[in-house]
Amino acid sequence: MFEQIINTVNDALYSYILIIILVLGGLYFTLRTKFVQFRLLKEQFHAVMEKPKDGKGVSSFQALMVSTASRVGTGNIIGVSTALCLGGFGSVFWMWIIAIVGSASAFIESTLAQIYKRKGPDGSYGGPAYYIETALHSKPLAIVFSILLIITYGFGFNMLASYNLQSTFSGYSFYNAEITPWIIGLVVAVIVGYCLFGGGKRVIKVTSTLVPFMGVAYILVALIIVFMNIGMLPNIFKTIFAEAFNFEAIFGGFSGSCVMFGIKRGLFSNEAGVGSAPNASASAEVNHPVKQGLVQVLSVFIDTVLICSATAFMCMSSGVEPSAELSGAPYVQEALAQTLGDFGPIFITIAMILFAFTTLIGNLFYVDKCIFHIFGKKPSKVFMSIYYIVASVVIFVGAGLSADLLWGIADVTMGAMTLINMPVILLLGKYAYRALKDYEKQRKEGIEPVFKAKNIDLPHSTDYWN
Repeated sequence: MFEQIINTVNDALYSYILIIILVLGGLYFTLRTKFVQFRLLKEQFHAVMEKPKDGKGVSSFQALMVSTASRVGTGNIIGVSTALCLGGFGSVFWMWIIAIVGSASAFIESTLAQIYKRKGPDGSYGGPAYYIETALHSKPLAIVFSILLIITYGFGFNMLASYNLQSTFSGYSFYNAEITPWIIGLVVAVIVGYCLFGGGKRVIKVTSTLVPFMGVAYILVALIIVFMNIGMLPNIFKTIFAEAFNFEAIFGGFSGSCVMFGIKRGLFSNEAGVGSAPNASASAEVNHPVKQGLVQVLSVFIDTVLICSATAFMCMSSGVEPSAELSGAPYVQEALAQTLGDFGPIFITIAMILFAFTTLIGNLFYVDKCIFHIFGKKPSKVFMSIYYIVASVVIFVGAGLSADLLWGIADVTMGAMTLINMPVILLLGKYAYRALKDYEKQRKEGIEPVFKAKNIDLPHSTDYWN
């Protein structure tokens, strides 16, 4: 019955409400920023290379890696596989659309997170909870958002990532459905716990090392597979666009259509507009908020246009037909086995281990920031120790639960976060537009942009930019 309720809420959210909010909101931000995601592409690469002046704070690159660690996870493999198997090849097109349009939303929310960030004992921190409280003067709504994020990332997504990780071992002879998931869950929980007890700096160090390595390796293998099956590419593109605009199939069963699966899995993967990545963006030490907004645009492209597409093309060029029975890790493993033989499933297992691990610790970095918000300060060591133990236990438990229920819960709570964050950034977007105008003005004058709150007539008090 609980699963039925979750499915009903999901159908309503993703069939109507979120599609309208995300697509129209993203289009509005794209127009208001004059296509910032394309127009300032060069600036995105310039911004990501900036380092803190004192050399001690979190750099733009490290903040990018934390947000990309959360974005680039099991959703890029399992989520794309699920979309292809249940929604068809046309879902890839709608993933691209959600990423391109949504990257403008990512720019706005991350710029706002920088404008309203706070000073803390370990550097700057912030996110939607902070700009909701400071700019809208709504502490209760800010706390609700923080609680939703903790449920979504600390429980839903981390349980799901743990399940997805162990599911990649299901094709091996040693796998025992009753025992193996729990063993794998325990091992992962212990390793994540070790990172957590090392604090936020250890999380940043781990993600900034692993994410570039795993991303490059994954894309290289995808390119090798695509080139091995290069003759299939024209037909693959033809199928993607044909199924994406098969309106009879779309509207005949919308809840199971390529549009819904593309938007669902695309949103799950790139998180643009959800309000998660701004928590990482606020931690970066930069001299202008717009720089971190541009960096997060880059993160969305890395996640969806590069890595999700890599998974899709690996699978589609293999010749293995997607089906509901193969949905998830088995489809990707079968597809790679066809092209790379025995090495294929092994590579996917290694990729899943790295993707899932960085997702788990990236998600808990977000949860940390929301716990700080609810308490108004850094909680005691005893509380944080209990929280780290609970977070590790959740990862252990998630390895052995039902995938369908976990996907459903994660989709509902993420949808609720989006329903709060998108209207808020629509209301506060004017300050991000002014900041963008200020950034471009200084760039045209040939100077390195430095932000001051008074330059955009910001009516709210902040810890920075004064």
